[in-house]
Amino acid sequence: MKKLTFILLVKYTNWTFLLFFLLIQNNVSAQILGAEQTEAYLPLLQNKRVGLVVNQTSVVNKMHLVDFLRSKQINITSIFAPEHGFRGDHSAGEKVKSSIDAKTKLPVYSLYGVYKKPNEQQLKELDIIVFDIQDVGARFYTYLSTLHYVMEACAEQKKKLIVLDRPNPNGYYIDGPVLDTAFRSFVGMHPVPVVHGLTVGEYARMINGEGWLKNQASCDLQVIKMKQYTHQTPYVLPIKPSPNLPNMSSVLLYPSLCFFEGTNYSVGRGTPYPFEFVGKPNCSIGNDTITPRHLPGIADHPPHENKQIRGFNLTDYGWNIAPGQKKINLYWLIELYNNDSNKDKFFTNFFDKLAGTDELRKQIMAGKNEAEIRASWKDKIEAYKLMRRRYLLYADAQ
Repeated sequence: MKKLTFILLVKYTNWTFLLFFLLIQNNVSAQILGAEQTEAYLPLLQNKRVGLVVNQTSVVNKMHLVDFLRSKQINITSIFAPEHGFRGDHSAGEKVKSSIDAKTKLPVYSLYGVYKKPNEQQLKELDIIVFDIQDVGARFYTYLSTLHYVMEACAEQKKKLIVLDRPNPNGYYIDGPVLDTAFRSFVGMHPVPVVHGLTVGEYARMINGEGWLKNQASCDLQVIKMKQYTHQTPYVLPIKPSPNLPNMSSVLLYPSLCFFEGTNYSVGRGTPYPFEFVGKPNCSIGNDTITPRHLPGIADHPPHENKQIRGFNLTDYGWNIAPGQKKINLYWLIELYNNDSNKDKFFTNFFDKLAGTDELRKQIMAGKNEAEIRASWKDKIEAYKLMRRRYLLYADAQ
């Protein structure tokens, strides 16, 4: 298993990135994922009608979880698909339609379309739900919101939920503004920082424990823990978690760059560098130019399509510097705003939802520097860290 981890690191990183991972861990160990511990959850699924909340990342022993469980004679009755769809082939924000899966002939119920939450009829056809999706550790990544609504539906319909836990690639730090519930949306449902420092299993425990479900209901939850994992443990994603996070550089830059989705700037969708580039046409600063294109299933009509944009190509930063940082980088956001010739159109209405507050936007507009902005987060982050400790399943990096 150590040899496999080493091969994955070489395949998905450059040598500086690899050296970082090796240095921060005295003995590189391969994590045993929740999905790989079949002896812990297969007995719970025997003779049950099982629903799965899964996507393209739900792989165990090189097989998709659906195929693996069917090979073990588990009765899979339905699949629930999050944003980007069951096969991970829908663009960001693209509505996912319910359908019949061509390969398995199973019904696929969309949780990113007309409905965000499984309904009573869908749950009536099953006894238990298994959630197994790779997250990236940022509050605005919508798989956590899907988890919330699945937990809420299970609580209401008295169904058990099993979470097969997976590592958080950004789980080694906590940073960003804590969400004000007045700005609650599907890209941020809970009062946590942008980078929350939890695995999906730990996050599910926190949703339950803090009474965040409707009517403060509690879901019958069981987390299948990983082995040989801590929050310091580096993890290289073997499968891209969504179309525009194709590599570890983009995954590590995502918490810093996703704010730009609430501006009139491009984050590189429709280019070879999604979430590794930020810019727009006629930008006055930056080190590179690039042209976004329409890429079906990856970037459907991205911002500034077919226009040359100028800005920062952050590929080298993502591979070489981001892994060692334990904070969101606000430099690009502040610098691009300060140098923008049309500040009135810099922010869109979506920015405050992503930030989880209107304070960040107002601070940038008021000319606050990064140190001043960070100081405003401190007390709420410290309070969050205390709360978070109650739900940890693994040794902490903090």
